[in-house]
Amino acid sequence: MKNTASCPCGSMLDYAPCCGRYHTGTSVPPDAATLMRSRYSAYVKQMEAYLRSSWHPDTCPDALGLDNVPRPQWIGLELKSHCPMDDNHATVEFVARYKLNGRAHRLHEVSRFERIAGRWLYVDGEIKV
Repeated sequence: MKNTASCPCGSMLDYAPCCGRYHTGTSVPPDAATLMRSRYSAYVKQMEAYLRSSWHPDTCPDALGLDNVPRPQWIGLELKSHCPMDDNHATVEFVARYKLNGRAHRLHEVSRFERIAGRWLYVDGEIKV
C-alpha cells in the first residue's frame, strides 16, 4: 500500500512528524540540514509564510514568485552535505530537481544558514553549475 502522506523532502517519513511539525510551528528545526528539508517541502506545498519566517530578515526578498506561471513541479531533493561552521553558522549543499514546462531541471546550491535566538534561518546561497 502506497503511503500518500510521505514528506516531500524525501526522508521516507510521513509528512506530519517530519516537516509538518516545523510548518505548523509545533517544533523548530534542530539544525540547518533539517531547516533546508523543511524549506524544500514548503516550496512544494507553496507555504510562503513559512518560507519567509525561516529566511534571514536581511536577505528575504520582497516577492518569492510562488504564484509565477508556469510553476515548477518539484520532484526531488538530495542533500549532498551539511557542514556546521560553529554553533550558529552552517552550510548545506543540495540538489533540488523540478520540471518546468515538461522539461527537467536541477537547482544545485550551497546555502548559508545562521542561528539567531535559537532558530536556524536561511541566509543565501551560491548556485553551482
